[in-house]
Amino acid sequence: MTTTVETINPKPTKTFSRDELQRTMDGWLEANRLAEQHGDWITYLGPYYTDDAVYRWNVGPNEEFVARGRKEIEEVAIGYQMKGFEGWSYPYEKVLIDEKLGEMVAFWRQVAPVKRADGSDYEVAGAGGSWFKYGGDGKWSEQRDFFDFGNVLALFGELAADGHLNPVIKQKIQHKVRAKTLMPGHQFIRTPGSVAEKLRQGAAIAKILLLGK
Repeated sequence: MTTTVETINPKPTKTFSRDELQRTMDGWLEANRLAEQHGDWITYLGPYYTDDAVYRWNVGPNEEFVARGRKEIEEVAIGYQMKGFEGWSYPYEKVLIDEKLGEMVAFWRQVAPVKRADGSDYEVAGAGGSWFKYGGDGKWSEQRDFFDFGNVLALFGELAADGHLNPVIKQKIQHKVRAKTLMPGHQFIRTPGSVAEKLRQGAAIAKILLLGK
């Protein structure tokens, strides 16, 4: 069965003032700080979503996370999905606001709560951030996160090798591999290819590596 992942509509439905958008983002940043401090994203971030909000992010060429509605966002996106990440910080580096569209883009980092032996942070490499669609009344109607999932997995591997990977994250990884099912909120973008198709694609890459064509 193919699951259609709807596209985000960039057209504004209402005009909001720059001050209102700025106040909302300022409040959101403070809520994030408190959520990290207390390890409770639902209490502090949940009120920032409209009842019919949509929150999504991509985790590969054929897998997307989607939570629809504030209830599902609280239970899955900032509930289940954040278990095991207590103590992690997500410092925001830059925020861009478009008052004409009622949209914002914020760039942030993902930093683990432990340090390497040399004193440096265990941090997800590459760019990370969120796109927000403002829905009025100090709330988001849509949010899409973006990050390099390959770099996330690489950091998990490094943390695991150094004995620092959270046990809850280990359990999630184990469950996904053993159960061979999608995690809560995850869906296929299109019908997964057959084993034969995956072998054909793998052979094509091997041909490039071995023969250069």
